[in-house]
Amino acid sequence: MELPDEVEETSGLIKWNGNLITHNDDTDLNLYALDTITGSMIKKFNIAGTKNQDWEELDQDDDYIYIGDFGNNHNGNRTNLAIIRVHKDSLMAGIAKPGYINFSYSNQALSAKGENNTDFDCEAMIISRDSIYLFTKQWNSKQTSLYALPKTPGTHTAEFKGSLDVDGLITGATYLEDQQLVVLLGYSKTLKPFFYLLYDFKGHDFFSGNKRKIKIRLPFHQTEGITTTDGLHFYITNENFESWPVKIRQAAHLFDLSPYLKLYIDNPDTGKR
Repeated sequence: MELPDEVEETSGLIKWNGNLITHNDDTDLNLYALDTITGSMIKKFNIAGTKNQDWEELDQDDDYIYIGDFGNNHNGNRTNLAIIRVHKDSLMAGIAKPGYINFSYSNQALSAKGENNTDFDCEAMIISRDSIYLFTKQWNSKQTSLYALPKTPGTHTAEFKGSLDVDGLITGATYLEDQQLVVLLGYSKTLKPFFYLLYDFKGHDFFSGNKRKIKIRLPFHQTEGITTTDGLHFYITNENFESWPVKIRQAAHLFDLSPYLKLYIDNPDTGKR
């Protein structure tokens, strides 16, 4: 389904209060609630008092929505990486009161390297009961690295936990903690999108379990946002992309990954692959 002109740079994605919630990745200080069937605009939430240098991801827990202002592809040397935390009640009341979770990577050596030439870009984030986990978008190595930091406002160090060779650029993530399931979204440098399934892992060692990469038949789609509520059906969004002669409009898509995940979701003890 096509999305409104207001979200042509749709980036993060969650499902909340029965709607899809997304945002743009540059300057715009709004979250947009979209109908899950038509993609039409339902409501707009303004996050006043913040700055959007490069919002790239959304996630949530029971009380808060988290906005990842950590895009870092320009020179790879940002020193103001942050996650904005906003209480859901304040959003609904129209008086958003953001808190900032500022961070730096534990192993990052800052150096200006030019556009799209760093392994310290990030567009994927998940929230657990007690922590935030980041999956980096590594332009050079085509891997993703996992980092963990507290989910409370303040200044923190994102601790390196490990890397995984995904042979692509990771742009989104969604997580079902009780089901021990993470699904990453990404694409190749030639805009061939894919899912990367991580499941049946131990604790929060997301790379320790089963892994599977699934190609998405949407060539030249710059896929950015992903969300699920049941671990079987996944909404993803792509932003507007134009490079003559290709023109792809911003849109949302619904994928059924039951053939790959239903056995595991229904019976995680015996459904391992």
